[in-house]
Amino acid sequence: MTTYSVDFFHSSINFSIKHMMITKVHGTFDSFAAHIEASKIEELNDSYIRFEIDVASINTRDSSRDHHLISADFFNADRYPKITFISKEITSDQHQIKLHGDLTIKDVTRPVTFEVTYNGCVKNPWGIDTYGYTCQTEINRSDFNLTYNDSLESGGLLLSEQVKISVEIQLNKN
Repeated sequence: MTTYSVDFFHSSINFSIKHMMITKVHGTFDSFAAHIEASKIEELNDSYIRFEIDVASINTRDSSRDHHLISADFFNADRYPKITFISKEITSDQHQIKLHGDLTIKDVTRPVTFEVTYNGCVKNPWGIDTYGYTCQTEINRSDFNLTYNDSLESGGLLLSEQVKISVEIQLNKN
């Protein structure tokens, strides 16, 4: 197994959620750690992948909203400072890699599956092989006790239950 490091300057953990039933709010987590081992990184075969996200690093480009998101109404970052993902199995065919694992938010662990696209390998300017991936999934936030919401005067709810998660990642061989 070979260990790979994340190029944090060229990687991101992003999410989006429908707001007031008419638009999407986008955000990122600016601080995270990862441990990735693989025997064949292009296919992620026999891989071990672990991500740990700092909840308080949430960034939606609105500091008052970010403070609300880390409060007890949502993530309760004081009590649950980390979100974790640990891989359990990787399956693939000619067209798609599926990364199955356990996502833990607020001490609630649920299985999730990321659809992974391998974007290729290039040598960076320092001669190091760099691998790129796009990973996507969708979760129901209520499954993780993220239940805050409000009714709209016009009907409907302030926030959707569905949250799309997208990870853009560059890896370098250690």
